[in-house]
Amino acid sequence: MPEMPEVETICRSLRHHVEGKLIKEVEIRLPRLIKWPSPEDFRAIIVGRRIHRLERRAKYMLFDVTDGWVLVIHLRMTGRLFFRSADMPGEASARLVFHFSDGDALEYLDTRTLGTIYLLRENDLGRIYGLASLGPEPLSADFTVTYMVAELARKKAKIKTVLLDQRFIGGLGNIYVDESLALAGIHPERRANDLSEEEIERLHAAVNQVIEKGICAGGTTFRDYRDADGNSGAFQEELCVYGRKGLPCPVCGAEIVRMEVAGRGTHYCPQCQHKP
Repeated sequence: MPEMPEVETICRSLRHHVEGKLIKEVEIRLPRLIKWPSPEDFRAIIVGRRIHRLERRAKYMLFDVTDGWVLVIHLRMTGRLFFRSADMPGEASARLVFHFSDGDALEYLDTRTLGTIYLLRENDLGRIYGLASLGPEPLSADFTVTYMVAELARKKAKIKTVLLDQRFIGGLGNIYVDESLALAGIHPERRANDLSEEEIERLHAAVNQVIEKGICAGGTTFRDYRDADGNSGAFQEELCVYGRKGLPCPVCGAEIVRMEVAGRGTHYCPQCQHKP
């Protein structure tokens, strides 16, 4: 699933392509991806409007269009956005295609078709619960050690589970949670409210560092993820634990272990992240 670094990379690669573009037509090849309004109303509203600005909130992409409308796209597991210039052939497997007045197009592709698309007024974005309930993002002014200390003191769940909760931190997913815990030296099954303030400080710094490195590397590509120009990310080359079961830990040389935590594949170093 594209996480915060991947979605941020897509936004950065897409902004200069689409901001200012006028939407001439939209092909809706898989209507069920549009969650609000109806596909018919979606087309009627968005055609003839211009994309003024593209922003990101956690894993959501928000396209501000004419007259206060916002196109919201959540890529989920395998969603992709690809910008196609007028001289390029279209992708037959695209689920949704926005055609611009200059002949260029923005294609939405999704192998598993789990993505969601909305078109709402700006003051109606609260209809999307996942967007409205997001916690502060890594690297933001609201994501502080003080915030983490106060919130984790109230949570008895395993720290891996808590970090995956978008209501606690917006934008983190499985890859970056495993990497953050590894960097902080914290076992993924530790109870959140058992962490010391010093451990929370390490974890806060690790989350910010891992997310920043992920963005700088253009995200992580194992299979589906590409930016808007079709480029793969490179952060997979820097991973310490995720996807490295049986390989040596780059810090201590111990064998990386994989287990399940809250139904999610979890990778950690039993030596660097020993459980007290």
